[in-house]
Amino acid sequence: MGEQHLRHVEKDVLIPKIMREKARERCSEQVQDFTKCCKDSGILMVVKCRKENSALKECLTAYYNDPAFYEECKMEYLKEREEFRKTGIPTKKRLQKLPTSM
Repeated sequence: MGEQHLRHVEKDVLIPKIMREKARERCSEQVQDFTKCCKDSGILMVVKCRKENSALKECLTAYYNDPAFYEECKMEYLKEREEFRKTGIPTKKRLQKLPTSM
């Protein structure tokens, strides 16, 4: 078991969070189309953006249901967890600490 053992919160919350973020990156075209459609359609977006919404859902769901994608996100999570245990600094915070403008 050791390092690979995942708590429920990790399996059910933290890894799916990484999956959502990564899937949105990979479906960025669909995300943009849907966002643009919503901006353009205002209150009618539910009706007008069905096509874009379905395309986005399809793209995301394909990733969510892909075991290889889950594994990839799990490994990324474990790597971050490992780093955190070594340094005591969460990855996200570590990235924020780097000076952005020189």
